[in-house]
Amino acid sequence: MENSKVWFITGASKGLGLVLVKKLLAEGKKVAATSRNEAALIKAIGSASENFLPLEMDLTNEKSVKNAIEVAVSHFKTIDVLVNNAGYGLLGTLEELTDAESRKNYEVNVFGLLNVVRNTMPYMRANKSGHIFNISSIGGYNGGFPGWGIYCSTKFAVAGLTESLAAEVKEFGVNVTLVYPGYFRTDFLTDSSLLLPLNPIAEYKAVRASESAHKDSIDGNQPGDPEKLANALIKMSTEENPALHLFLGQDAYDMANLKIENVQKELENWKEVSVSTGF
Repeated sequence: MENSKVWFITGASKGLGLVLVKKLLAEGKKVAATSRNEAALIKAIGSASENFLPLEMDLTNEKSVKNAIEVAVSHFKTIDVLVNNAGYGLLGTLEELTDAESRKNYEVNVFGLLNVVRNTMPYMRANKSGHIFNISSIGGYNGGFPGWGIYCSTKFAVAGLTESLAAEVKEFGVNVTLVYPGYFRTDFLTDSSLLLPLNPIAEYKAVRASESAHKDSIDGNQPGDPEKLANALIKMSTEENPALHLFLGQDAYDMANLKIENVQKELENWKEVSVSTGF
């Protein structure tokens, strides 16, 4: 039964998406994979086959998203597992990033994901089954990183809408998992996936240092293995009662615990103020 499941994966021409597609195909599973450029998918994975369907899709264009999903359903008859993986990083302060730069990050990371969910749910709702994985980030749970405010806020948005989605679709037998990865050794920190501000402000020393660290030191040395991340998603797709919140990576696990501890401390420290506001 597991091999008969049809997976639909966005952002599949590189990074986690590419690793996941290759692993699924190697296990004999059926996969529809999307990218902004179909040729990039074919180059990375191969031509269309009985089990593999490469699709060109513009996340920010709902007509393009709807068409890609319809083609996938026409080809495979259904979509059982959706992985909303497409997105990109943006490293810059709230002051220096322009309105256009900030909105573009939201268009892809949030509204693009919503386009895919909106056009996939009718099939899952009709089937009374399915599993949606929305890829957030540990930065969508802990936002205390200078220079990552806009990116983190897009991933916080993904977290919030995913929790609501889980509550909405539960009655249809659809599972939802919100994935918070830490640092994994993909090309996320390369120039094509991590954008920097067009008009940087030199006075923000901590942010400029973060840029240098991510580009020069962290990239290529991330502690997380994307193959194992893909394995974790595949395993979770087989669970009868899968996790809603899934933190992946020791770093993500530790940062989540640190935030939980800090919030609990502040709750107690300021309890008198918190509960003093009723009539």
